[in-house]
Formats: sequence, structure tokens, C-alpha cells
Amino acid sequence: MPKSDTTKDQRLSVPSYDYSLFGDVDTQPLDNIRQIIGRRMAASWQNVPHVTHHEQVDITDLEALRHKMNDDSGESGQKLSTLSFIIRACLLGLKEYPDVNSSLGEDGKELYVKRYYNIGMAVDTPAGLIVPVLKGADKLDLTQTAAAVADLAGKARTGKLGFADAEGGTFTITSLGKIGGTGFTPIINAPEVAILGVSCARQNPVEFKGKIALRTMLPLSLSYDHRVIDGAKAARFVGYVRDALQSPKGLI
Repeated sequence: MPKSDTTKDQRLSVPSYDYSLFGDVDTQPLDNIRQIIGRRMAASWQNVPHVTHHEQVDITDLEALRHKMNDDSGESGQKLSTLSFIIRACLLGLKEYPDVNSSLGEDGKELYVKRYYNIGMAVDTPAGLIVPVLKGADKLDLTQTAAAVADLAGKARTGKLGFADAEGGTFTITSLGKIGGTGFTPIINAPEVAILGVSCARQNPVEFKGKIALRTMLPLSLSYDHRVIDGAKAARFVGYVRDALQSPKGLI
């Protein structure tokens, strides 16, 4: 009979060695922010069973509406970003599927479903990835959302965020925007249970009203904690967000 394995669970580490044996090496220390991000991402990946659901969203009508509203607002008006519409659509989805706006207890026995909506938004800054949190996002209209997003992003890029500005998130959106990509697998910002990745919108030929048409398609990628959210619920949540974005007047 095989002997029972009494060895405690141990995390495997990636080996390191003298890289200069193979050529010149430039050693660069990581700053504190990058180290903190690295530890948090590693902890999330090691402890949370990630699954990612991908979706393509037709935002042709949304972009037409957004540009018209921006033109109508004049030079001094608040410009609406695509992200502000995405946040509004996610809020509708979170209210319809509240488990996506939750956190799992450390012992895995309790689920904390939050009745408040604080949306984290990943911002690319010179100091690395920062995730400021838009507090009480459900209490803001579309224009206020756009203004708050712009303000938080500006503070993040200029190093003016306070500690409280990056705490208390319930759901995170990370966008590659115009950088590119057709989809990716974002790592969950634990202890949240889901994160939405937004890739670059492109014009693609797709079936539309029974014909092939050139439409602006936006790739979405939802990574979720499979202990809390199963595949069917994730698909329904993303489908709800997709439908909201494809009927943009309902987000105003």
C-alpha cells in the first residue's frame, strides 16, 4: 500500500540563477508600487480559481451617440468617454446579478454581497498600474461619471491619489483602450470576485439585421472567481452588460 502523504501544501517558487553566465544583464530594482502589485497579483492567482468569459459587443450606436453628445456639449462641456458608458452598463449588471458585486469570506463559508457600488478602474501611470476607486458610482449620472473618471485618472497619473482613493472597491474595470489587443485574461483584484477587461474597439464585418455590415466591435473579457460565480452566471452578466451597451440611450 502506498504511504499516505503527510507533507504540507507548499507553494512552488520559480527558480532563479546567475543570468550573466549567458550574456550581459542590466539589473533594475523594482519600485515599491510594482512590488506591492506583484505580491497582490500573485496572491490572487494562487488562491482564486480564475475563469475568463469573452464577448464581442457592437458599440456602433453607442459611439455615434457619444460623439453627438460631446459635439452638442461644446468646448466647455464635459466630454464623455466610452469607459463612462461601460461603467454605467456594469452597474446595471451588478444590480441584476448581485453575487458579482461580492467578496468571499477567507474560510469560504460566507459570501458578503455588497449593496454599495464602488468601481475600481485600472490606470496606466509612469509609476505602474494604479487602481483608483470610483465611490458610490451608482449615485452618479453619465456626465458626473465621466467627470469623476477623468479626475481620478488625472490624480493617479500625477501621484496625487490618497490611500482612501484606492480602497473599498467592489468590482474593477481594466481597459487597454487604444493600446490594442483582441482579448486578455485580467487577474481578479481580490477580494473582489470579478474584473472586466476591455480591449481595443475595431471595425469588423459582422452579421447585422440579416446582412454583412461594418460595425464597431468592442471585446470584453470577464475574469471571475469560480467558487462564487459559475459559467452560466458569468455569461448572463456579460450578456446583460452587452445588451445595455448596445442600447446606449438607456445609459444616459
